Amino acid sequence: MNTKQYYLDTFRVSEENLKQLIATALSGGGDYADLYFEYSTFNELVLRDSEVSSGGFHVDYGVGIRVLCGEKTGYAYSETTAMADMTAAAKAAAAIAAASRGGAGAYCAAPAAGLPSRPAAGFYPVTESWRSLTADRLLPTLKTIEAQVRDRAAEIPDPGISLEKVVVRLSSSESDILMYNSLGELSYDTRPMGSAMASAIFSKDGRTEQKGASRSFRKGPSTFMSESLIGEISRETVRGIEDCFAASRPKGGKMPVVMGCGASGILLHEAMGHAFEADFNRKGQSVFSGRIGERVCRKGISIVDDATVVGNRGACNWDDEGVPGQKTYMVRDGILESYLHDRISAAHYGVAPTGNGRRESFRYNPIPRMRATYMESGDADPSDIIAGVRKGIYVDEFRNGQVKIGEGDFTFYVKSGKLIENGRLTAPIKDINIIGNGPEALADILAAGNDLKLDNGTWTCGKDQSVPVCCGIPTVLVRSLTVGGD
Repeated sequence: MNTKQYYLDTFRVSEENLKQLIATALSGGGDYADLYFEYSTFNELVLRDSEVSSGGFHVDYGVGIRVLCGEKTGYAYSETTAMADMTAAAKAAAAIAAASRGGAGAYCAAPAAGLPSRPAAGFYPVTESWRSLTADRLLPTLKTIEAQVRDRAAEIPDPGISLEKVVVRLSSSESDILMYNSLGELSYDTRPMGSAMASAIFSKDGRTEQKGASRSFRKGPSTFMSESLIGEISRETVRGIEDCFAASRPKGGKMPVVMGCGASGILLHEAMGHAFEADFNRKGQSVFSGRIGERVCRKGISIVDDATVVGNRGACNWDDEGVPGQKTYMVRDGILESYLHDRISAAHYGVAPTGNGRRESFRYNPIPRMRATYMESGDADPSDIIAGVRKGIYVDEFRNGQVKIGEGDFTFYVKSGKLIENGRLTAPIKDINIIGNGPEALADILAAGNDLKLDNGTWTCGKDQSVPVCCGIPTVLVRSLTVGGD
């Protein structure tokens, strides 16, 4: 494990430098200040129809300095860690915060006498650095994924379906993070990320359909590039292609919707998870504002945002404010229990931060963001859930969702699904939208399956900034949603 001195050396700073920068940042009368140092490396290699088509490597390095005056933020950054440049950024952040002072904060505390060691919790399995790998170590994995996709495509029963193109991508990143604040807390972390993706284009009778699959984990290369990962990606890239060509647009209307376990969790993330983020709630912009302690869905339903799933894309040893990663129940047994807090919203509500202060890079200030968001398993058998629906639809993949946080209204395009007729899955469907309202849909959940699955794809959430996340859900029955069909 890297030591405190490793991070100080990486950013060419001393403990005294950190204290001086905080003092400068607070010189304009701020309530709280913090420093966020980042050194990130990014690598990518792309194989297109058995040929390496592109690759790249780049580095990001710098420090962000934040000053809080009440709930107002002053923020500046430097792309160097030369003391003169960082001091200038600290003065700029102080001036911005002082100019927009708004109310008293709840951040003041006596700094620690020294800078104690606060190493990471260990949620990322790493035995080898991504920075040590060269293209010749990555290429065999790409070639194996492509070969397996082609082998599986050759076994498709329908002889009219042909494989036209295969693209495989492997990307990785590694970030060294050092954080220090005016409370005297010094935290550090090294965050790995490996992502593998495959995409294939198939044709039949002059039509084309595209299928793809991805996996992403906070793991080092030796644990990430496994036979099981290769097999999952290649199988998923081919699986269901016959249904893609056979699918049709069903008749629309209001009807029961069964959401399949796993990737359907993106609807939970978008339509409900964002509305639990505390910045929307403290500003009165969320439909869940002021509803802590209220029942929002049936007893037995619990919704979690979790930073502690080992190796998960959304895992965080520390958030980007130096708050320990933790598991947070937003809804427990049907009751709204907590919002997702950064330090600002936690001070506003008088609660502890939940470790949800996240940022895209040192160029951005942290805001409340999700990590791994999922609904816990219920007690229903998934087959019984489907069997109980006379007429409805089953969906297992969404794309291109839109949500209005204030109203809670959402629209999601269904990528994959089937009709449910008399308790059985029948014809494959496509080209439909699911339309509803987040709080209403949550309240309308009639059953949750015992099959929670986290979808470990390359999910990225955009809320002014992009951050890696994960989502998941068990099989869930919603009483009624609007299906936009024929």
